[in-house]
Amino acid sequence: MALDSWLLEQHRCGHHPPTLRFYQWSPPAISLGYHQRQYPDFWRDLTWQGQKISLVRRPTGGRAVLHQGDLTYMVVNSGMKGNVRKVYCQICQFLITGWQNLGLELSYGAAGRGYIHSANCFGTATGADLVDNWGNKFIGSAQLQRGSSVLQHGSMVLEQDNSLFEQVFASAAPQKLNLAPDLTLETIIATLKTAAEECFDCQLLEQPLEDWEWRSIKKMNINTH
Repeated sequence: MALDSWLLEQHRCGHHPPTLRFYQWSPPAISLGYHQRQYPDFWRDLTWQGQKISLVRRPTGGRAVLHQGDLTYMVVNSGMKGNVRKVYCQICQFLITGWQNLGLELSYGAAGRGYIHSANCFGTATGADLVDNWGNKFIGSAQLQRGSSVLQHGSMVLEQDNSLFEQVFASAAPQKLNLAPDLTLETIIATLKTAAEECFDCQLLEQPLEDWEWRSIKKMNINTH
């Protein structure tokens, strides 16, 4: 989360280009929305396969997301026109196009009345989220705007442990989507990268961070309080 925040700030100040990145979480963690203050006390003591599950706070809003067996995407960009909803649509188009190329049709969700009272991001789908043809939520997204610059990131549920999800949220795990059994993480990322280049009309270049950049990121502190 510190890295996402750092990339937004660097881009906003003109020090870093627009960025797309994909990542997974190890060990698993629960990310809380920036304004989310209510969550079960027992989350602080959760473990999975002998490892403590961390609580981290996102720079973006929304409800809690369990990061285990998912793939997170992150986009930092600027100069996008329209209100928050239109910016969501502009960014999410590469996800829709990419997953369509992988055989999965996605569309925008519609928030239920209880969304604001739920601690679980995947308990319902808002207009910023993507669902399959049966209404199952597949990608939950959140956004932060700083002037003309925007950070949007979200979670794609791939191989989540259902028992852990039910332990965390005391509710049934999201229905697993019918993805091709031979679909690899490398193929997913490569397909989404190609879709992003088409949708944003750009060429993406891999650019590892330098040591001084990592030191700057590690100085940032996003806590859960």
